[in-house]
Amino acid sequence: MNIYQIILTHNRRWSPLETICFAAVFVIAAAILFFLYRKKKILLSQVIAGLLLVVYLGIVFASTVFTRNSDGNWHYELMLFWSWREVFLGNTYMMTEIILNIILFLPIGILLPVLFHRTFRWRQGLLIGVLLSSVIEITQLVSCRGLFEWDDMLHNGIGCMLGCLLADLVIRVRIGPAS
Repeated sequence: MNIYQIILTHNRRWSPLETICFAAVFVIAAAILFFLYRKKKILLSQVIAGLLLVVYLGIVFASTVFTRNSDGNWHYELMLFWSWREVFLGNTYMMTEIILNIILFLPIGILLPVLFHRTFRWRQGLLIGVLLSSVIEITQLVSCRGLFEWDDMLHNGIGCMLGCLLADLVIRVRIGPAS
């Protein structure tokens, strides 16, 4: 099954209200970014990174929360590293889930240094990823749309951290070491 089929299978279409809400967030973000650009407070690359980040976060929140149907029950796994225990017991599907959760936040970590026009320490990337992921996990728990788990927050944080490190590496190679 390719990515497109997975998206179609696991995500329903956005409702008109969800579409309007996302469009409003996008328009507000675009207006702020273009205002800052016109005032010469940010670069065009920061505008583009900001818009890409809004779109990507919209996709992430849609696929992890908003397009899921609620069954009215809270689902949670409170044991830390439960997914790794499953991997060590031979669950290859769980290893795929872990890798996909790391990959999910890589683009966020790559876009953040471009948006803020600075590098991020690995701890900062990890913290931002964990915080963003905690918003998703708490929303899933409260809305009964998915499984709340600490492991996802950790794996998403690692993905954001790796994205920040990758962006930093590209910046250092492209520009050269700091003097």
